[in-house]
Amino acid sequence: MVKIKIGGNQKEYPKGITFEEIAREYQHEYEDMIALVLENGKIRELYKRAEKDCELVFLTIRTNIGHKTYVRTGLMVLIKAVYDVLGAEAVSRVKVEFAIGQGYYCSVKMGEKLTGEHVNQINDRMRQLVEEDLPITKKSYPIAEAMEIFHQYQMVDKEKLFRYRRSSFVNIYCLDGYYDYYYGYMLPSTGYLKYFDLMLYENGILLLIPSSDNPTKIDYFEPREKFFKTLSTASEWGERMGIDSVGDLNNSVRDGQISDMILVQEALQERRIGEIAKEIVDRGNIKFVLIAGPSSSGKTTFSHRLSIQLRSYGMIPHPIALDDYFVNREDTPKDEKGDYNFECLEAIDIKQFNEDMNRLLNGERVELPQFNFKLGKREYHGNYKQLGPEDVLVIEGIHGLNPATTRFMPDENKFKIYISALTSLNVDEHNRIPTTDGRLLRRIVRDARTRGTCARRTIEMWSSVRRGEEQYIFPFQESVDEMFNSALIYELAVLKQYAEPLLFGIQKGEPEYYEAKRLLKFLEYFLGVDSQNVPANSICREFIGGSYFNV
Repeated sequence: MVKIKIGGNQKEYPKGITFEEIAREYQHEYEDMIALVLENGKIRELYKRAEKDCELVFLTIRTNIGHKTYVRTGLMVLIKAVYDVLGAEAVSRVKVEFAIGQGYYCSVKMGEKLTGEHVNQINDRMRQLVEEDLPITKKSYPIAEAMEIFHQYQMVDKEKLFRYRRSSFVNIYCLDGYYDYYYGYMLPSTGYLKYFDLMLYENGILLLIPSSDNPTKIDYFEPREKFFKTLSTASEWGERMGIDSVGDLNNSVRDGQISDMILVQEALQERRIGEIAKEIVDRGNIKFVLIAGPSSSGKTTFSHRLSIQLRSYGMIPHPIALDDYFVNREDTPKDEKGDYNFECLEAIDIKQFNEDMNRLLNGERVELPQFNFKLGKREYHGNYKQLGPEDVLVIEGIHGLNPATTRFMPDENKFKIYISALTSLNVDEHNRIPTTDGRLLRRIVRDARTRGTCARRTIEMWSSVRRGEEQYIFPFQESVDEMFNSALIYELAVLKQYAEPLLFGIQKGEPEYYEAKRLLKFLEYFLGVDSQNVPANSICREFIGGSYFNV
């Protein structure tokens, strides 16, 4: 027998009992499904067994790590259904590409065009697998044996990835005779996948999964054509450069080709910035270029580089930060916890901002404010502006795309740009790199360099930052004139050397420890790249330092 403490109460169980059996006993106490457990502070999958006295804490699918486990299980069941419906050879042609809202887009490259009938058959097979409640098992294989399994399924990306694996073994999941590798935890059986849907989207499959905020409801899916096009372009750039996965990137590092690849990637971005600048110029009447995007998207460097391109066309750009229009600290709204809410629209003096912008549009000379963040007050230091025929204001801020921010400014004089780091690189065919992971690593590195903020604090604040993005940025991304993807295909290999020491500084027992451990494990996939090859005007420099610009 083993003694197990749960929520302050201790109870004896037969030695070797699975955590799943114990979780079932307590499930009625939780509104949401239990996905994982903490055994003495260590994350365990539910199929694992209690072999010694311990304390357990249950993690539901409403938690970040529990929700990711649910999504990962859904993707494995989807790929297994593709295996059963379209054949074993189709599995190697399924690529988990990116997230669009609550959907996870998977491209399927096959001889014939993917149809709605194919998707219906795959959906039916998925539901059958869920109904059968088949076990999902995990076994550790020697690298050579694992590589043979990947070769059998023609999973080329996994073969490349594990050439650089330092450990001698790799964990592989099995579902009803189908074997695959997944980066992260898995639910113990298909029966746990209670809420999902499939739809044909563009040339692939969209797996719809409820959000962690409401894990039993799938919201109506709104197509995001501009967002999808931007992500697809990023994938095409990667394919064009021969860098589709981490294994490809590592091969490039190994073969000494990384310098050329960095220059090509930077050239592609510069060309895109030039295209946006030309569109602004061709409009002929643009006076306000509004730039917004989620945290750590590289907005500041982008605005500088866009300004340089605009100058090449004879325009005179002037940077404006919406943050300079913060209301004074004592007038800032507070959230439900009583803390200042700097993310909400009411934290900006919209009336004064619109008044100043319209006066500039009318040719008046206007003194613009500068916000003193130390004192929490808006100040004026003689920063006067007056717009001539070639002048344009480049305005950056979290609320730049919200129509309410510029509601008193003429629409014909606005040009809206959404910028985000939309990672197109995959770990392998079936393991995508979440865009949020790339941005979080960027922010950890930048916060430590520019603000002296430790990685633990950055991770602690991240969920609040993400909530602000969901509320104030993402709803307006499809209303823009252009989107810009600031992700660089090589950047995670560069960020690795800066992020790892910071993440190792988070101690076991701190709430952020498990997220730090997950990110460290993720960074192990990459061969490091020296930052000396990164150009000084690169968006990457905004985070690692050494930029031409004041960022």
